[in-house]
Amino acid sequence: MHAAIVGAGPTGLFTAIALARRGHRATVVDRDAGPAPDGSWDRRGVMQFHHPHGLRQQIVEALEAELPEVRDALLAAGAALTIVPAEGEHPSMVVGMQCRRSTFERVLRAAAVAEPGVTLVRGHADDVLRGRGRAGGVRVDGRELDADLVVNATGRSGRFADDLRAPGTAADCGLAYVSRQYQLLPGAERGPVNAPVGLMIRFRGYLAGVFLHDNRTVSVLIARPSTDRALALLRTTAAFDAAVQAIPGLDAWTSPERTRPITPVLPGGHLHNTYRGQLDADGRVALPGLVHLGDAVCTTNPTAGRGMATSLMQAHRIVLSLAGHRGDVEAATRDFDAWCTEEIRPWFLDHLAVDADETRMWAGEDVDLSRPLGSGHIVAAARADPRLMRVVGPYLSMRALPSSLAEAEPRAREIYAGGWRPPIPDGPTRDDLAELIAPLASAPSRALLPHQALLPR
Repeated sequence: MHAAIVGAGPTGLFTAIALARRGHRATVVDRDAGPAPDGSWDRRGVMQFHHPHGLRQQIVEALEAELPEVRDALLAAGAALTIVPAEGEHPSMVVGMQCRRSTFERVLRAAAVAEPGVTLVRGHADDVLRGRGRAGGVRVDGRELDADLVVNATGRSGRFADDLRAPGTAADCGLAYVSRQYQLLPGAERGPVNAPVGLMIRFRGYLAGVFLHDNRTVSVLIARPSTDRALALLRTTAAFDAAVQAIPGLDAWTSPERTRPITPVLPGGHLHNTYRGQLDADGRVALPGLVHLGDAVCTTNPTAGRGMATSLMQAHRIVLSLAGHRGDVEAATRDFDAWCTEEIRPWFLDHLAVDADETRMWAGEDVDLSRPLGSGHIVAAARADPRLMRVVGPYLSMRALPSSLAEAEPRAREIYAGGWRPPIPDGPTRDDLAELIAPLASAPSRALLPHQALLPR
């Protein structure tokens, strides 16, 4: 079988290599030429390329199952496994990988280039070729590329073959964020952490975080309600610098004695939770031989770090489905769509509820006990009663679906009914931050030049 894969991001490249290792041919089509000779890589059109990523254990497991040497190459390139140490009767366990998205894609792309049976083609995929009631390939810059299977891995903003499935469901995440990458100075120790990913703190009206990456690099992030225009000034260098110096935790990580910035301040794009299956409005595979993968199926609020995890889970599943159905692509597509409905869509629905609760909390509203508690409130209640972690822990690690939290909801409700609320850490409020950065709106930017900012370190 020859597969034409549109999109050379993690989903497309993983799928191509995994199919090639099962005896198929894979041609990956993407407009991006890859890293430049000087090592820089803008990855135009992929906003999240330079933003922070928390690589969950599902990503590590997918690599170990299909591309174990890519996992090893990532570690050799400076990535590190995130390991929760043993505690009591619980053994130590790998819960993810500390790695920049750019490092991850460099290593994966190099593996695809070296893989027999995988070909990378630079070009724009205009449309899917259709004939005899099935997909027959891809039209690339006006030329026809014949294929037995077409995979749409174009990502969250792709519109490839948009007319060949039922409309999806989408909702605004309600947040926007800015981030910046830093590198630890020689001999400098890491700053404070409170989570496997690094540091996550919810202040009054905004969220602050630090994501641990490869080669002693970190990403510092500040998220705000997307409607908060005052905090939108954080996209300027002067305002961002002032904010991170004022926020406890971020101040330690960004101290000039500990780290140096290696990118400009990077604003995030407009974010949505989305879900769109494989079938058309009549519940049919509209064009057998065409499969949609990754962000083309599901996107979620990035602060939970589920995006690449759900995408590589999908990629691994479709490869297994194709193998299990022995070349019956339509049957494999139906199997895959049913699996996504059970295993991926619940995370989309969970984010709809969690983001709505987060927006209400940022607006100053209290927990609404007149309706079922959302996942975020149940997770927070585990701080008041650590016994809830027996249920909350598997959900947080994506080992159990959001529905599993129903077991903990009655106890969480008791906690909130008794008057407990998550404590707000010391630090500037949203209003304090807005007042601090307002005078800096017109300050000249000290952003690094592009050729200085995005080179591998």
